[in-house]
Amino acid sequence: MRSSTVVPPATVSDTSVPPVPLVYIKLLFVALFWGGTFIAGRVLAQQMPPMTAASGRFAVAVVLLVLLAWKFEGGLPRLSRRQLGTTAALGLTGIFLYNLCFLAALSRMPAGRTALFVALNPIVTALASALLFRERLGWFKWLGIMLAFCGTAIVITHGDLAGLLHGGGVGAGELFMFCGISSWAAYTLIGRMALRGLSPIAATTYAAMWGLGFLLVGAAFEFSSVPWRSYGWQVWAAIGYLGVFGTVIGFVWYYEGVKALGPSRTSVFNNLVPVFGIALAAALLGEPVLASMLVGGAVTIAGVVMTNRQSK
Repeated sequence: MRSSTVVPPATVSDTSVPPVPLVYIKLLFVALFWGGTFIAGRVLAQQMPPMTAASGRFAVAVVLLVLLAWKFEGGLPRLSRRQLGTTAALGLTGIFLYNLCFLAALSRMPAGRTALFVALNPIVTALASALLFRERLGWFKWLGIMLAFCGTAIVITHGDLAGLLHGGGVGAGELFMFCGISSWAAYTLIGRMALRGLSPIAATTYAAMWGLGFLLVGAAFEFSSVPWRSYGWQVWAAIGYLGVFGTVIGFVWYYEGVKALGPSRTSVFNNLVPVFGIALAAALLGEPVLASMLVGGAVTIAGVVMTNRQSK
């Protein structure tokens, strides 16, 4: 991952970013909120088509984000051609693709197990940074990357690594989450460029607008078959939670972290998402906590810590 030499991207005004200690506190709550999205997402994925569910989430989010932009920044800035492209890319990767993969995985796997895959986000981000930005990764960080993948393999195979060699253990849910974390890594790295000249609120709002537009195109084919009247309060509460905490607060605070600390250091906080996700899934959904999940999760997080170790 990126070392302490990372320079935050140039911005319109440094006053839009809170002090670093406050940024750390906010990123801790972001991890908690995003751990909760696996619970809400599991509820939605079992009852509502994926594009319709994701469209509901971001319809709520866009309304609130526009209100936030007007309240705190006097409205949304006019975008340049480059900013149109980068915000559209954010909407495509972090909103459209990630949410489709996220909900598709949750419809096939328990929430706690799905949450463990988030620990791979920093690893994928590090590999993408090395490939795209020519960031050098020493042997220690490569060892951490390999350790993290071994930990994920333990989770995927329920501890039966030999079964993985014979093609077992990897199902559609796991593949969807791999695609999802790759989309989020792209979103994080693109955000590095999008924040040059845009505040976190503006970048998140435009990304959500683009993402909602992409989702509505697909959801239009699902609306006619959706049993709207059969949904209980849990479904609407899940959409509200995903829109308010999982998107508006979570995305804005996450981007404040990217702006203040850089993408790689910010993505380290994703390591806490599976911890909160597993705990909440066990407490709220009654999901079992398997030994393979605990061992594999610990090995994965250890690998991520090694990868993110700052050079002296």
